[in-house]
Amino acid sequence: MKAKLRKLEKRDANYMLEWMQDDDLIKYLKKDFKNMSIDDCERFIQNAKDMKAEIHRAIVDENNIYMGTVSLKHIKNGCAEFAIVVRKEAMGTGFSQYAIKQIIQEGFEKEDIKKIYWCVDPKNERARRFYKKCGYHEQAKIYDDAILKCVNEYYGLLWMQRSS
Repeated sequence: MKAKLRKLEKRDANYMLEWMQDDDLIKYLKKDFKNMSIDDCERFIQNAKDMKAEIHRAIVDENNIYMGTVSLKHIKNGCAEFAIVVRKEAMGTGFSQYAIKQIIQEGFEKEDIKKIYWCVDPKNERARRFYKKCGYHEQAKIYDDAILKCVNEYYGLLWMQRSS
């Protein structure tokens, strides 16, 4: 598996729509992806180029084929919310672990982010097992309003903080 991150491109839209239409992949996500269209995907890709408080990257294979999206969202006051979704064919291949490491490194080094958090629906056992396997843990402390909102929507708060 040779993965890399790159900026999202218009040609990724069809693959994005593929995972958005997969009930098994989206059933625990907050947003209503099922009703998204190819136009919505293309608009998101276009808008991602100009977003200042968010970083969205395509996870691609050795042939530069889109496998998923990894993001740092709501960047504010040294904090960012992490998000990742991969196509079914990318699961279990190492793409997600690679993408997590790369986006966290980019956030800490290029954006001066101090804390990265993400929230997981308590029923999403697959995601919770994956994050634990990667060395992340559920955190009980609440640090700011953005994290509090996330916790109120979902139970599991997983986070990563820059070590001193």
